[in-house]
Amino acid sequence: MGESRRTDRMWAVALAAGLWGTSALMREPLARELPAPTIVMYEHLLIVLCLSPLVWPAVRALAGAGPRVLAAMLVVGAGSSALATTLFTAAFTFGDPVTPQVLQKLQPLFAVLLAVLLLGERLTPRYAWYALPALAGAWLLAFPDPLAVSVSGVQAAGLAVGAAVLWAAGTVLGRLAGTRLPVRHVTTLRFTIALPVTLLIVLGTGSPLTVGASHLPLLAALALIPGLCALVLYYWGLSRTAASRATLAELAFPLVSALVGVGVLGAELVWNQWLGAALVLAAVTAMALSRSRTAPGGVVAAGSPSAPVPR
Repeated sequence: MGESRRTDRMWAVALAAGLWGTSALMREPLARELPAPTIVMYEHLLIVLCLSPLVWPAVRALAGAGPRVLAAMLVVGAGSSALATTLFTAAFTFGDPVTPQVLQKLQPLFAVLLAVLLLGERLTPRYAWYALPALAGAWLLAFPDPLAVSVSGVQAAGLAVGAAVLWAAGTVLGRLAGTRLPVRHVTTLRFTIALPVTLLIVLGTGSPLTVGASHLPLLAALALIPGLCALVLYYWGLSRTAASRATLAELAFPLVSALVGVGVLGAELVWNQWLGAALVLAAVTAMALSRSRTAPGGVVAAGSPSAPVPR
């Protein structure tokens, strides 16, 4: 037990999650001056440049992994990285900087549903005990007046939830690809495949291909701090952190998001939005903690009565 505690890296998972929560510091001011596709293209370009020594080995590994893994990585790169990040960034142009980040925590709910559809797992009735409060919380959070929904509110919530769905697909398909590829290859391929897709999105939307020199520091910070550094730190910490402890550590993400949004970026949330955020976080955390035990919360894997759902 003592040795386990000394090697536990829960602190690294919490630090990585906290770094994710700083994303709005860069993404929100950039979204006021640049279209979302341009921001996301440069974000991926900088990450791929940092990962460039790993690109060729990752591509060679993918070529030998089979068509199923290739298809999974194409969806992860194009949808879960390029398109999802574009939707998430665009959400900052319609509302406050806190709501899109907290709505991202709905991702595990969608991951469970996609695991059912793509991996043959089946839901149990207990899933509704997590899904219904989380969805009610998402509604309260997304709209300052939940009985008078505005067009801009719907747009912001729709973009953030759309990103969460695509990221959930990345969780499920990334786990599938991870059965044949090392984590470093999956991560490298995710951003490498996404880069040309982000370029196509820029061209298709008529967004500018160039940015001003004044934008580069924020773009670099966005790519490196809540992007590459947080991801590397997260995987390093997760390798020696129990799932239940990692779930608690990841609460640093919405906590830092709220502190940044309210304390630094001047976001103002009304009482029902705070209530909604609490409902979302409580429901998703309860589901994740349940899934970390022997009996999963809300799903049963195909062919097994007790295998946990991929996260």
